[in-house]
Amino acid sequence: MKIFHACDIRGIAGTELTEEMAHKIGLAVGVKLTGQKVVVGGDIRLSTPLLKSIMIKALVDSGCEVIDIGTVATPVFYYGLKVTKAAGGVMVTASHNPAPYNGFKLVFGDQPVSEADILEIKQMVEEGLQVSGDGTVTKLPIIEDYTKFTASLAQPSKLRVVVDAGNGATSHIAPALFKELGYDVIELYCQPDGNFPNRSPNPALAENLKGLGEKVVKSGANLGVAFDGDGDRVAFVDENGRPVDNDDIIVLIARYYLEQQPGSIIYDAKCSMVAPEQISKAGGKAVMARAGHTFCKAAFLKEKALFAGEISGHFFFRELGYDDGMFAGLKVCEFVATHGSLADLVDEIPNYILTPDIRITYKGNDKEAVLDQVAQKLSKYQPNRIDGVRIEFEDGWGMIRASVTEPLFTLRFEAKSMERLHEIISLLVSALPQNIKTAVMDALPTQYK
Repeated sequence: MKIFHACDIRGIAGTELTEEMAHKIGLAVGVKLTGQKVVVGGDIRLSTPLLKSIMIKALVDSGCEVIDIGTVATPVFYYGLKVTKAAGGVMVTASHNPAPYNGFKLVFGDQPVSEADILEIKQMVEEGLQVSGDGTVTKLPIIEDYTKFTASLAQPSKLRVVVDAGNGATSHIAPALFKELGYDVIELYCQPDGNFPNRSPNPALAENLKGLGEKVVKSGANLGVAFDGDGDRVAFVDENGRPVDNDDIIVLIARYYLEQQPGSIIYDAKCSMVAPEQISKAGGKAVMARAGHTFCKAAFLKEKALFAGEISGHFFFRELGYDDGMFAGLKVCEFVATHGSLADLVDEIPNYILTPDIRITYKGNDKEAVLDQVAQKLSKYQPNRIDGVRIEFEDGWGMIRASVTEPLFTLRFEAKSMERLHEIISLLVSALPQNIKTAVMDALPTQYK
């Protein structure tokens, strides 16, 4: 049952996520939403049509009033939930995962789905719970309405932009949205193909932006925008074809909103300390959230924030009430249109020494106990426990967190000098159990040892 994760349900279609399992999950969702309005959409993966039909049948058999919005990107699904005022929804997608994967993003009410919600569905599946009812299905094409609504919240522009859909669910939607606003759009990988033949659906990895960078330079575009498989994540390259760190994108979008009004900006615990520093400098209230879509959205809603950004490429907006990679692309373009070169804007943002994620496999069921022991050993540094254990200083920080989806720990460090980085790494690593300490030092890139 490893398909049940903290924020969604996801696995390899046909083996981990079988037709039988999909039906049981649909029946479990039907127990929670029976008799209510439920929006169902799906991405362009090859396994999606079958899984989507299984889900709809199970919901109808459970007495739900299903609204089938067809093949869409996830932000269109969120828009559908908003305009139909549905009680919940199911988006069939594996987001940024490779082609063999698929899954279900679930929505119950106004709050983001929680670990408890997913656990409840898992328990219902294990117990075979279901209800019987006489539900209905209504088809509701919604992409055109989404495009008009989203465009109404953005500014027209003549910027030249390369749109890289990665053959995913935004392939037809994103170019149409940008063209609606007058952009000079150059399309890249904008033919839907569930095999993802040109690049991985995950644009957060710089190697997956090589084609986009080359296209931007060749075409003389102002910037390039790349989406993941279902369009809720986004990545950028500047006019020189360089991938832009999402920490810097968070800073730029925060500035965009803080120029208009004061307010809170959410950033996740894995972001560079550049993000809170620059948010505060721009007059905003910087609020850290636990890393992960559900946790970031929960903080965004609780704070009634102007904007929230995750290093993974999820960006949430107050005027939408949800995250939308395509809308994020428009907002960055608007900032570039009024403030100049993306490369120049990024280059003037300070950069510190930030390690990549250091991922350590851990066998055992007591990950939280390990974190508690680390926190106790580092207690004089008043560790932040919002997401694992994080020790913070004026000139750097270090953290260790337990993955909610895999049997591993993730560590990350940042400092304003290499000497200070080594000190912070040594401090946190010294508090780890010997087996994890050894694994961390083995995994740590040479330049940080």
